[in-house]
Amino acid sequence: MILLLARGINLFQILAGYLLSRTTKKAIHWGNPVAVSIEPNNSCNLHCPECPAGQKLLTRPQGSMNPDLFKSIICELLPHLSYLTLYFQGEPYLCQHLFEFIAFARSKKIFVSTSTNGHFLNENTVRQTVASKLNRLIISLDGANQQSYEAYRQGGDFKRVVEGIRLLAGEKKRLKSQSPEVILQCLLLKSNESQLDDITALAKTLGVDKLEFKTAQFNDFENGNPLMPETDKYSRYKRVKDFKMQNANSKMQNADGKVQNIKYKIKNVLPDSCFRMWSSCVITWDGKVVPCCFDKDATHVLGDLKKQRFTDIWRGEPAKKFRNEILQHRKSIDICSNCSQTF
Repeated sequence: MILLLARGINLFQILAGYLLSRTTKKAIHWGNPVAVSIEPNNSCNLHCPECPAGQKLLTRPQGSMNPDLFKSIICELLPHLSYLTLYFQGEPYLCQHLFEFIAFARSKKIFVSTSTNGHFLNENTVRQTVASKLNRLIISLDGANQQSYEAYRQGGDFKRVVEGIRLLAGEKKRLKSQSPEVILQCLLLKSNESQLDDITALAKTLGVDKLEFKTAQFNDFENGNPLMPETDKYSRYKRVKDFKMQNANSKMQNADGKVQNIKYKIKNVLPDSCFRMWSSCVITWDGKVVPCCFDKDATHVLGDLKKQRFTDIWRGEPAKKFRNEILQHRKSIDICSNCSQTF
């Protein structure tokens, strides 16, 4: 009860500061983060075309978080931290301390979620996953067969992932465990948009708790991408000409009948506000605090937990400056240009 009260008061402080900031257009911040994402490691076994970790495009160092650093972060964020995502860049199951991290956070009554490509779900790891009391596990499966799956999950093995999901569902059933909640997540792509019924049917046979279809993020979205779905509602991008912004680069017919290139624009309108910067943040494997999950290469470092206390970073000048920039001209911030956050 005391814990719930402390978290409730903290959430109220965050909301109050955020709403007042939106009104005054000046960063006012009270409270501590209710949610954080901590990166266990930033290496991956796959080579997904839009993933900087999989494509080896990250300029920051590669490594895994030290358990002592992880525990110190969690302890400093207590008692207000309610939700922990153990994922940022990379494949979490490649981190040898993953289950230790989960168990420690769960012992502090924190809801813990992580995401995996599913290639390391074997008899041993599914036992450890269920035993760790992990609350939620998101498993990526972007196709109904190997061909459609590997269009994005390059280097991946469809059958191996499916078998891993079956093992996990079987272990939960054997132990009569409700956790983790297993969410099968499918990115909507041109390679699989005709297979949604097949993917839905497959999810039912695998015994997952939920199936979620998610629009895909593309780095160079303005110029389009071969993987962009053709069905408009499956994409987070829209052709520029649909916004009546026709120009020499838009796809349209000239008088001579020639077709020019298409340009794309993100569908949602970016308001000069973002609740994430008041309620959460991301921490890289080596202790760097960055604004959110769109800062994949940690180009907007707010502080370093190996050298500073979290409170000093959270209320420090770099964080305050970034929040003020969001309130004034969010569209000009590079990591915000491809964001779907509208509140």
